[in-house]
Amino acid sequence: MQLSLASKRARIAAAGAALAVGAGLYTAGAASAEHSVPRTDKEIPNLTKVTDKIKAYYGDTVDKNGQHYASPNSNYAKQVADIEKKAKAQLEKAVKNQSGKKGTKPAIVLDVDDTTLLTYNYELQQGFHFTPESQDAYLKSTDMAPVFGMPQLVNWAQSKGITVFFVTGRDEHQRDWSVRNLKSAGYKPAADTAHFFLKNKKTPPAYLPCGATCTTVEYKAGTRKHIESQGYRIVGNFGDQYSDLQGGYAQHTYKLPNPMYFLP
Repeated sequence: MQLSLASKRARIAAAGAALAVGAGLYTAGAASAEHSVPRTDKEIPNLTKVTDKIKAYYGDTVDKNGQHYASPNSNYAKQVADIEKKAKAQLEKAVKNQSGKKGTKPAIVLDVDDTTLLTYNYELQQGFHFTPESQDAYLKSTDMAPVFGMPQLVNWAQSKGITVFFVTGRDEHQRDWSVRNLKSAGYKPAADTAHFFLKNKKTPPAYLPCGATCTTVEYKAGTRKHIESQGYRIVGNFGDQYSDLQGGYAQHTYKLPNPMYFLP
């Protein structure tokens, strides 16, 4: 997920979000339909009701400090578990097919927000209104909970000889906070500069022809291309946005559910 393009975020994406709660995943049609101009107020879901559906989907729980968490028994957690089960089966096949062969090394690529770390509490605190300033303040002081089951899947992949890369739209200045959070959330693979890519608008890498003007798809696909150029074969690409997954350079893609916002 890319969090640096605040102007492009569709917070609580109206009809798309309401449909996503029921269906679990956004569809391309829902993503495009939310940009159409309503003809009457009846075509616009009530914002409070959409928020309530989102909370119900995540199994909203609140601790004594007023912090919100998703429930491990929620429909969200169940849906994520089904995706992870499918992914693990396919990754097992990739490892088996690679056994004894020379050449490219298997790897997986993971987005951060709402793919490895859950932004649910932050989103509720901000009323689903993202700003770079509020994100900085939150990440600096607070660790996000892991997406259910993802640390176990990622750590298992590493134990099977699959190299793990993180590719996020978070800004480069948020690196230390992000690395701290990934470690505290239970992710064992190294989130060092060779395996953790953040967006750097000030000094973009030479392997991205679009430089500081990259769209999400250009940035993420270009980074995956760079990873593969280093001798890796990306057997799985995980993201909560379609823009995390488009552009090629991955054998399999896994779309995690996120009804809270949509990023082109």
